[in-house]
Amino acid sequence: MALEKLTIDNTPSNQNIYLALFRDVDADTTQALQKQLLARNPAFEYAFIDASSIISRVHLLSAIYNALNAVATNTLQTPNVHSEIVLSLSPSNNIADAYRRWGFAAGKTTDLIVVKVVFHDNEQTEEQVWAHLKEHIPTGTVVDPITDEEIAKSTDWSKVRKYYKLNGVPALDRIKDDAEKKREMERLAVMGMALRGL
Repeated sequence: MALEKLTIDNTPSNQNIYLALFRDVDADTTQALQKQLLARNPAFEYAFIDASSIISRVHLLSAIYNALNAVATNTLQTPNVHSEIVLSLSPSNNIADAYRRWGFAAGKTTDLIVVKVVFHDNEQTEEQVWAHLKEHIPTGTVVDPITDEEIAKSTDWSKVRKYYKLNGVPALDRIKDDAEKKREMERLAVMGMALRGL
């Protein structure tokens, strides 16, 4: 099974968090997923994220942490923890913009990150979550383990720079080392997420 069970420090212990990365998912699959989301089918309560807009595990885990914190403090801005994860990736409070940029685009997204939070009052097991995902995402390659290197294979840095307003930032433009520049973009993106709404 290629479903990763996450542990995130300083979050309530009343949930299990699962993560999966699917690469080369076909258009029919993403269109079918979108239909389920538009129908608000509760069986499809996941955070479906376009992997091309994700920088690293820290970037992704920061969004998950922020969403779990919103649940714990009863400050959700969206219908559930999964949509809150997508919003938490954004440096702004524009929910529609967050869905458009970090959610998947049916027929266009090929690399898909899926996050599932199962609260302990829900009896859904890890095996059931994985079986449901495999049934409804039958195409593509499952990436295991989900490392920074694997995430980076999907990252579209032009999107990242645009979404976090990093184009024309003098401090970034002065960095010549590519790896250092990417680390700085990650830092700036996570800071932007943390400052959202302040």
